[in-house]
Amino acid sequence: MAMAMRIRNAASRRAMSPISGDFSLRSMSSWWKNVEPAPKDPILGVTEAFLADPSPDKVNVGVGAYRDDNGKPVVLECVREAERRIAGSSFMEYLPMGGSVKMVEETLKLAYGDNSEFIKDKRIAAVQSLSGTGACRLFADFHKRFRPDSQIYIPVPTWSNHHNIWRDAQVTQKTYHYYHPETKGLNFSGLMDDVKNAPEGSFFLLHACAHNPTGVDPTEEQWREISQLFKAKNHFAFFDMAYQGFASGDPAKDAKSIRIFLEDGHHIGISQSYAKNMGLYGQRVGCLSVLCEDEKQAVTVKSQLQQLARPMYSNPPLHGAQIVSTILGDPELKSLWLKEVKIMADRIIGMRTTLRESLEKLGSPLSWEHVTKQIGMFCYSGLTPEQVDRLTSEYHIYMTRNGRISMAGVTTGNVGYLANAIHEVTKSS
Repeated sequence: MAMAMRIRNAASRRAMSPISGDFSLRSMSSWWKNVEPAPKDPILGVTEAFLADPSPDKVNVGVGAYRDDNGKPVVLECVREAERRIAGSSFMEYLPMGGSVKMVEETLKLAYGDNSEFIKDKRIAAVQSLSGTGACRLFADFHKRFRPDSQIYIPVPTWSNHHNIWRDAQVTQKTYHYYHPETKGLNFSGLMDDVKNAPEGSFFLLHACAHNPTGVDPTEEQWREISQLFKAKNHFAFFDMAYQGFASGDPAKDAKSIRIFLEDGHHIGISQSYAKNMGLYGQRVGCLSVLCEDEKQAVTVKSQLQQLARPMYSNPPLHGAQIVSTILGDPELKSLWLKEVKIMADRIIGMRTTLRESLEKLGSPLSWEHVTKQIGMFCYSGLTPEQVDRLTSEYHIYMTRNGRISMAGVTTGNVGYLANAIHEVTKSS
């Protein structure tokens, strides 16, 4: 009788125990049942659809990665040589939290100038980042931690991930006018009105060159007016420079907006990336820098940037930083890089001209002047979502539904087909 009672009590305890089979399975299965599928990334979703299409005529002009005139990925010769030089390295230790000192030093020269007084005076707090995305996110968290009551103004439109980054950093977002749909150019008056009407001391996200997705940049004179108004309003400019050298083929020219703000005495922040201009997409190598009042403040700000990086990823990756520092630290390799980045930029500029000429030869009733006026990897075509859908369903041409064409995907082999398809879906407009 006592034995039977003990068996029943043990069975009862097992049934009530949180580690018993039935209860445990029920509990564990309910942990994530409220999780719903995340929405597909609009850009990466284009690639998925393209890869699933069996058509031999398919064309992908959706993803922002450079391709040669055969539509193939490119590894720059300067990168190949840098890899050969570091191949024998047995150094596999962690980088410091701030990353490769050599890579950061060379990167700052590209943005601020080889002979920058700010570099000489050690007024720049800078850390290696996980490409441009990581630099933006690190700055967004820095912004939230030390200026929690301020907001950031983001252009309309912008790279979609900008909104994700500042949202997840819990920074209040506002927008400012940038693109003019009718002229397919810059809405300069709207931009200036928004800068003027923003509360004093606001943060603004600016694309340093080759605005993504529009390819529309202010002129030099417009940049000077923007800078002066920022100064009058005491706004903070954060530049995202993902395409330095890749836009015009000249890194110094592509950094002109930043140099203007520096000349006017602004303290700015900059995100830099080597994904596009060195083709190091998968290496995730970039830099975040913040110009400070003096060396002491720069040391303090850098310490806080490193503190923010520590729980995120602890230390940045080594290999990409080695490639960049090897290329930029060697005059011969740097010269080769400058030559190769100009070749990439010139090919894209050439494809813009060919696409526009092809559309005009087809007798398109529309103006395509904006195709050659815009600059950089992307062309904001003006195509409607419905027209983009027709391009995909009828011609197997893939791009984002906002009409953004990645000019890197346009080649001499497909530009005629692309132009004809665009003409067919727009000629009744």
